[in-house]
Amino acid sequence: MTSERPVAIVANGSFYVGPALARQLAVRGYDLVIGSPKPQLVSELEQLGAAVEPVDGIFTLEEEAASERLVDAAMSRFGRLDSACAFSGLIVTGRFMKSTEADLEKVVAGCLTTPYRFLQAVLAPMIEAKSGQILILTSAAGTRPTPGAPLYSAVRAGASMLVRNVADEMAHLGIQVNALGTNFMDFPEFLRANRITDAESRAKVEAQTPMKRLGTMEECAAMCAAFLDGSSRFQTGQFLSYTGGW
Repeated sequence: MTSERPVAIVANGSFYVGPALARQLAVRGYDLVIGSPKPQLVSELEQLGAAVEPVDGIFTLEEEAASERLVDAAMSRFGRLDSACAFSGLIVTGRFMKSTEADLEKVVAGCLTTPYRFLQAVLAPMIEAKSGQILILTSAAGTRPTPGAPLYSAVRAGASMLVRNVADEMAHLGIQVNALGTNFMDFPEFLRANRITDAESRAKVEAQTPMKRLGTMEECAAMCAAFLDGSSRFQTGQFLSYTGGW
């Protein structure tokens, strides 16, 4: 039986922008398929009126058939898939001449292979329906040389270009595929990668952005939702840098 409400996949509901984005989509009338959400998040979303299908054991999309499991859950529970969002890959730092091929393979697996697999999985039902919205979170580090993170920056650039190429192929079907590249976001992985441990180290990093602060997950989720909630159907193949002006 096909749900009358639109359905969205949020690939990871336990990390980064996932919980905040799930809340945004629930408020906007979506039922949700979520990778590894915490029980309290599921309860909160249900109180907001969303039907929620949790899919356990999905954290980075590198797990075996993770993307396919999310799509199967959407089609089995709701019979449709309208929107899908994924983010993947840990921030990897280090100088180029100190890197190894193993380092490169790790970055490619997390930052390029996983969005590739996610796109292939979620596009299948959208192609059949001739409709859909996909947002892949990459990184603004892929827009410019990034000292101390050359492999990460290069591979993120590749992921953003993959999104734009896929969007070009899918546009005639009415399927939108866009990328949002973040940087200077206030979440544990960014703080760790930038050695932010106290107010002084935080201030030094914040000073690198024109807005002189880090972005919040709630702000980022609101921006993501604009690409997923069906309210704007005339943008595709776009990369948006979400960085406080960096």
